[in-house]
Amino acid sequence: MHFKRLFLIAVCTLAAFAAAPAVRHALAEDAAKPADPGLSDVLTDLLHGVEGENATSGPDKRVPFGREEVQLSFAPLVKQTAPAVVNVYASQTAKVTSPFEGDPFFEEFFGRAQPRAQSSLGSGVLVDPSGVIVTNYHVIKDADEVKVATADGREFTSKVMLKDETLDLAVLKIAADKPFPVIAIGDSDALEVGDLVLAIGNPFGVGQTTTSGIVSALARSHIGVSDSGYFIQTDAAINPGNSGGALINMGGQLVGINTAIYSRSGGSIGIGFAIPSNMVRAFADAAKAGLDFFERPYIGAEFEAVTPQIAESLGMEKPTGALVSSVDAAGPAGKAGIKPGDVVLSLNNTPVESIEALDYRMATLSIGSKATFAVLSKGQQATLEIALERAPEGAKPTEVTLHGRSPFAGAKVAELSPRLAQRLGLRTDLKGVTVVDINRDSPAADFGFQPGDIVREVNGTSIDTAAILAQIAQQDTRWWRFTVERGGQTLRQVLRY
Repeated sequence: MHFKRLFLIAVCTLAAFAAAPAVRHALAEDAAKPADPGLSDVLTDLLHGVEGENATSGPDKRVPFGREEVQLSFAPLVKQTAPAVVNVYASQTAKVTSPFEGDPFFEEFFGRAQPRAQSSLGSGVLVDPSGVIVTNYHVIKDADEVKVATADGREFTSKVMLKDETLDLAVLKIAADKPFPVIAIGDSDALEVGDLVLAIGNPFGVGQTTTSGIVSALARSHIGVSDSGYFIQTDAAINPGNSGGALINMGGQLVGINTAIYSRSGGSIGIGFAIPSNMVRAFADAAKAGLDFFERPYIGAEFEAVTPQIAESLGMEKPTGALVSSVDAAGPAGKAGIKPGDVVLSLNNTPVESIEALDYRMATLSIGSKATFAVLSKGQQATLEIALERAPEGAKPTEVTLHGRSPFAGAKVAELSPRLAQRLGLRTDLKGVTVVDINRDSPAADFGFQPGDIVREVNGTSIDTAAILAQIAQQDTRWWRFTVERGGQTLRQVLRY
């Protein structure tokens, strides 16, 4: 039996050697043919991010491959950037009204209402070694004092260099003997949906916190945070206190300032919004240049949204771009040939999806440069080069503070010019007398007047100049009838004061 087994093994070995040349020849022929990928080959290619005809991502973007890559950490990136993220503490003294105020009898027993201190907490980002910090306007709004605490435990009293409510941005300045750590401002236009990002801030005042996520969407608008309608959406956890904090890309660059969250409970549900860093850079540059407000380039044209009905009437395939509603014939746009009814489709070869996108793109460009506009005019596309100028100031506007026993007392007013309108966030083609500023402890503040209100008529008199309004405000009367334009709406009021 043992002899038979040995014999069979010997026969099989001889047969294998005899067949070896044929097998090698067959393998050579198969190697010359394009082989169908097996399941293991396909999985390996997907994990490694191999490029090919059906590849959808470059070699620098792929899922982790191997145990070593799964164990990678964000810690080095956090150590590099976190020292430049600060805590911002804003405090103000709020006026407390009492139903007995002004009554000597009740004030004798109950006393006068005492002012009450209020505070708000947010975050900020150091963007210059000299101590320049970018944060949100709503963090320091109406603050009497703004203090900054750095990551190493030091505390500074800051100075507000520039603020803009329409953009919800503010720039602070602190000073020290040594340079501060900073985060370099990156290019937010290079972001893509799906890119990894980190959010760093001080949520709920618990201390500096870092969360990770991805870019969920770009160019978000109409979220009710500010007039600026161009935001980065991320699912990195952002909570109250994160406002003004940093949104960081994987290169350690600042790509956004965390501004708001969408939440019904007050906590993060994975929908956060950040102001793009290209806007932040332009705003910080304006502050460092010493400007008293953020100037946007002026072309002498106003725009409206393109609705589906308008798009259909113009023969457009879809509602996109920004519709020109009015043009100053003497302005840069008028000189270049833009007319009401034209639609701006792109700016500097970047598509303009909406009026918010156009406003954002315009705000990030430099005054004194030129920009290329692609325009749809009477069914034909044209490319126009338009100079970006500073908004004209017109006749030097005289700011007048109103006095007397009137609801307007304590308001500072001036006649509108394109530059003043831009400063107040109004359409640059508006005319009239507008409220520039309000004394917080004045009748004008108590009656609800706001900067940007345009006073059209008072007690039957049309208001064309600040001098006329100042004269009427001195009238000796207890009855007041006035008309105010606010945000495109006309408000009429009759009161006894």
